[in-house]
Amino acid sequence: MDIPSINTPSIIYGTAWKEDATEKLVLAALKAGFRAIDTANQRKHYNEAAVGNAIIKSGIARDQLFLQTKFTYVDGQDHRVPYDPHADYATQVRQSFQSSLQHLQTDYIDSYILHGPSAYVGLTTADWQAWGQMEKIHQEKKAHHLGASNVNLGQVQELYEKAAVKPAFVQNRCYAQLGWDREVRQFCARKGIIYQGFSLLTANSFVLPRVQHIAARLNKTPMQIIFRFAMHIGILPLTGTTNPAHMKDDLELDFNLSDEDIKLIDTIH
Repeated sequence: MDIPSINTPSIIYGTAWKEDATEKLVLAALKAGFRAIDTANQRKHYNEAAVGNAIIKSGIARDQLFLQTKFTYVDGQDHRVPYDPHADYATQVRQSFQSSLQHLQTDYIDSYILHGPSAYVGLTTADWQAWGQMEKIHQEKKAHHLGASNVNLGQVQELYEKAAVKPAFVQNRCYAQLGWDREVRQFCARKGIIYQGFSLLTANSFVLPRVQHIAARLNKTPMQIIFRFAMHIGILPLTGTTNPAHMKDDLELDFNLSDEDIKLIDTIH
């Protein structure tokens, strides 16, 4: 079950934790062939402005790119908050979004993500105020799609059931021990939501040596096997590699795994 299409490439380059190397690495990823970039207006973990600089320097036309960024609550920020932390949540979202447009040097965002709900259980008044403003931005056609990250099944269900603009994307960290987030993935598949998975490699390093035999048989790397597996089970994978050779490898996923391979990796935990 490959991922459905919403005019997005089959893999996204993630820009978290790259700090001063962000511009150089994003430019390298774009030159390698990536056309989807994930970032966030959260200076604590991302350098959104450097992403924008790399895009401009690449010379790639804006309509050839898929840009995704996020609104992050104050609790997820450091002292470099990109909005008035004392303002109401709707104003915070609007200010953060306008800042993102400036950082990325664009007049629209392809996918705007709520960077984690404000509580671990359910959705709060803050979440609904934030989402309401995101819906307004979407209605203004400044954000083509909306989504949420770091959400559990109950939160995804509640968001889908009650939101006027349904989420187009869910982005979660994937753990093999948890069935690659199976319950959330299955709900997303039923509702036509594209599931994005991050930390597919870093959260599952124990899996890589256990797929070495598959990689050897197909003349691929274990990392390529995991990314292709993710696509087979309906995950749009993110990769944050800093290695130019791996960037190239991550774009060479035009092969298929057997049903036996997929079952093995799906139950490897």
